[in-house]
Amino acid sequence: MATFHAGAGPREPGTLLRDKALGKRIVPIVPDESRTFGMEGLFRQIGIWNQDGQRYTPRDADALTSYRESATGQFLQEGINEAGGMADWIAAATSYSTHGEPMVPFYIFYSMFVFQRVGDLAWAAADMRARGFLLGGISGRTTINGEGLQHEDGHSLLWASSVPNCISYDPSFAYELAVIEPNPLHS
Repeated sequence: MATFHAGAGPREPGTLLRDKALGKRIVPIVPDESRTFGMEGLFRQIGIWNQDGQRYTPRDADALTSYRESATGQFLQEGINEAGGMADWIAAATSYSTHGEPMVPFYIFYSMFVFQRVGDLAWAAADMRARGFLLGGISGRTTINGEGLQHEDGHSLLWASSVPNCISYDPSFAYELAVIEPNPLHS
């Protein structure tokens, strides 16, 4: 973790994914368009999982950050499907007990929506002793105003704190994750 404390700029997720011991166990999951969160750089690196692989040529195929699906992809992009993303997260977050294979799922979502829409699945995950990260992106009341009031979030941390064994943080900057992530990973 010393690399993270020193600062890796915008490469933190990519650095974790390249770690020989940990990288193959990381499962990034997004229940919407990953580009909203600036994650398109991971498409080429690890690929978006599709059991049939890439079956078409994406419009941005010539771009550096092109959309790339792969049968061996590691990135799970669910479309607008919070429940499906949460089901993926639960499967990965409980794999340590069901399959003896600990995984580190990162479920990245619009902070406003997951606990509001699938809070019952968060409770189910808590009951199953799921282990992983639920990351509410674009939180705050000014982040995505163009999408309307439904995206203006000032209370998702309260929703998260309603699940007793969900440890909730409200980091403001990416570098704060370098301090937050090691504790749950080592626990």
